[in-house]
Amino acid sequence: MGNQEVLRIGLAAILGLVAAGGNLLGGYFVVRKEWPRRFLQYFLALGAGYMLAVSLIDIIPESVRLAGQDAFLYVLAGFFLIHLFEHTIAPHFHFGEETHEEEFSRRNARRAVLLGLAIHAFFDGVAIAAGFLVSTWLGTVIFVAVFLHKLPEGFTVASMVLASGQSRKSAIRAAATLGGATLLGVALTSVFQGQLHYALPLAGGVTLYVAGTDLLPEVNREPNWRMALLVFAGVAMLLILQRLVGI
Repeated sequence: MGNQEVLRIGLAAILGLVAAGGNLLGGYFVVRKEWPRRFLQYFLALGAGYMLAVSLIDIIPESVRLAGQDAFLYVLAGFFLIHLFEHTIAPHFHFGEETHEEEFSRRNARRAVLLGLAIHAFFDGVAIAAGFLVSTWLGTVIFVAVFLHKLPEGFTVASMVLASGQSRKSAIRAAATLGGATLLGVALTSVFQGQLHYALPLAGGVTLYVAGTDLLPEVNREPNWRMALLVFAGVAMLLILQRLVGI
């Protein structure tokens, strides 16, 4: 393993920790009851546009370079893997504030949603590490995509735990669990580098699903022109970064 590769893996680990910290910060907002709802909605909108752009412009084309046309099968597998978990294991899951206490009165329902979000978080880590194993540019733009929805992700799981009648400590632990899942994804992808041609397109499918079917519907619930504008701003942000870096 060359020095440059070691440096990239180290950078992936550091940014994985930062992303995990985003989960904890989102949970902290809920526990402190000082969380800015509008601010988190803006993160959802910006993240939706940026994640869609990253998956279609960077992750999927790079996956095709690594795995050929088979990459599209793995993208599809990643997309429907998350669809399966959300509509079978965690059917009540959605991003944003959770207020339906009756839906989470049973422990199994809480665990199901936590598991669904943990799978999201795991693939966040896979995406960050796989990106850095390909190039510093790809790893960086994927990290930004991940971080943009980490605050809402931690916010979502913590509000679900509180809505179920659990303590604030339980809410923080749930947010920390998502952070741990992200770090696990970074670690496993870094160890099994030989499977990069599977890991990157799978993560691309997950990213596409989260942006298109989790984040955008939440954005569309808000009849606000600013939200729509922020989705386009997310796309523009990636394109501007590409211009600045010369990609």
